[in-house]
Amino acid sequence: MAFTSTCTCFIFAILLFISSMQSEAHLYPKFYDYTCPKALSTIRAATRRAISRERRMAASLIRLHFHDCFVQGCDASILLDDAPSILSEKNSRINENSIRGYDVIDDVKAQVESICPGIVSCADIVAVAARDASVAVGGPTWTVKLGRRDSTTANVNIVESNLPTARDPLEKLIKLFHDKGLSKRDMVALSGSHTIGQARCVTFRDRIHNNTSDIDADFARTRKRKCSLDTDSNENLAPLDLVTPNSFDNNYFKNLIKKKGLIESDQILFSGGSTDSIVWEYSKRPSTFEADFAAAMVRMGDIDPITGFKGQIRKRCNVVNY
Repeated sequence: MAFTSTCTCFIFAILLFISSMQSEAHLYPKFYDYTCPKALSTIRAATRRAISRERRMAASLIRLHFHDCFVQGCDASILLDDAPSILSEKNSRINENSIRGYDVIDDVKAQVESICPGIVSCADIVAVAARDASVAVGGPTWTVKLGRRDSTTANVNIVESNLPTARDPLEKLIKLFHDKGLSKRDMVALSGSHTIGQARCVTFRDRIHNNTSDIDADFARTRKRKCSLDTDSNENLAPLDLVTPNSFDNNYFKNLIKKKGLIESDQILFSGGSTDSIVWEYSKRPSTFEADFAAAMVRMGDIDPITGFKGQIRKRCNVVNY
């Protein structure tokens, strides 16, 4: 009888501890170790396949995570389509025709659902895929904290006020990141993800055609070939890093020092302001950049997650469970 009573108390204590963990909104790396032990390997394999089909997808998946976390926190709200009660963040001016990778996340989710129905959130899949995308192109890895749940809402109204744009001045960029709990150093490190990927002509046209003092002339001339003043070239693409566009390295920072940053909000990081020294450091110390990038991605992943019993685990990432 005493043993039964002790055992009952022990089980109750465990349940109380688990409930406490959920209600206190903690994320931790081993969240799915028992409920879906193959989740991370499934996400990694699917992410690698997507990137092997299109190298550019690595940059897109990292950017998708960033654009999700800066609006309502890391809650997969960016994945939601329009619905009677939802105005999709996908259709905002900043995200439309710019953010990619939705289909990759949908595919990963379907694979994870096939082995562990209703267990792994879309928000966690986005976070893990961003890490796996970095590794797939030679970038750093980091331990992803898990346990996010998915939002049941989106907020298109705050997209433009929360996300940086290609033409933002330095102080505004610093404030946007500070408002999310990220430091100036975090901002520069995260901007280094532009060492991979491509940008549309519409985002850098003004810089290459109108800027005569803060851009290398030969670089501008080269970029003008596929980005004319004609709006028909709006969707033409150019690599953010002309040197090694498909490899995660520190050439992005070397380019800024040479005034070869493609986007205005990139070059502003090395233009006589308070972030110059950080850019210079990263250009000389690639290991420092990679370590800081990994740490900043972890901190970004901590932005306002939904945990415990809030939100839901969506069955499909683009629609809310009803």
